[in-house]
Amino acid sequence: MSTLTHAVRDSSTMLRRNLLHARRYPSMTLNLLLTPVMLLLLFVYIFGDVMSAGIGGEDRSDYIAYILPGILLMTIGSTVIGAAVAVATDMSEGIIARFRTMAIHRGSVLIGHVAGSVLQSVASVALVGAVGVAIGFRSVDATALEWVAALGLLALFALALTWIAVGMGMASPNAEAASNSAMPLILLPLVSSAFTPVDAMPGWFQPIAQYQPFTPAIETLRGLLLGTEIGHNGWLALAWSLALTALGYTWSTSAFTRDPK
Repeated sequence: MSTLTHAVRDSSTMLRRNLLHARRYPSMTLNLLLTPVMLLLLFVYIFGDVMSAGIGGEDRSDYIAYILPGILLMTIGSTVIGAAVAVATDMSEGIIARFRTMAIHRGSVLIGHVAGSVLQSVASVALVGAVGVAIGFRSVDATALEWVAALGLLALFALALTWIAVGMGMASPNAEAASNSAMPLILLPLVSSAFTPVDAMPGWFQPIAQYQPFTPAIETLRGLLLGTEIGHNGWLALAWSLALTALGYTWSTSAFTRDPK
């Protein structure tokens, strides 16, 4: 059996293992998914009319279109926390040490976690997107190519955040610490352009909100789905995604291949 075939077979096995765990213990995924859904409903139905006026809209339907791209990316940030917790649990319970002694492809353990988390993120985004459509979101001007590009951006961003979450899980002593260390993945969208335009923020804070990873991705997603100006945000979103993927991959694999004490 070739090395590639061996790696694909073992990675598929690890992916199946992680998906089975997610199916048997869905409470974490549901809890993490509940946050973006509740925020979407809260901001649309409680603050929708006021926030819509703030962005120059006429009613809450305009604010639904504005807020949903940010909520979709927040959904990814929430979902990948499960990957950090799962990796930390495997490390603390000793299953990783057991895998090290088995004749399996070493990288398959991490690939299984990453692939499983990305699939869960895509499913979560689809569910939150369905909620958005149900309460009034429409994207009538987006072409098929723009929809494909939007889905590709979401998948790439999910991959980047998942590798970062896996690195956090590898570096955490237990599942609770992993969950706490991954909280910035939920908090960063709150200080981005997800809920309000960057130019409406205090001047000293605008550079922080403008050049963090979520804002360029949100603005690119808005441009693809709603036809707003993308500008340099597309390149920034791509650069952030690739940089975070490389950082998370290097961090995770170096921690995983390090011999345990």
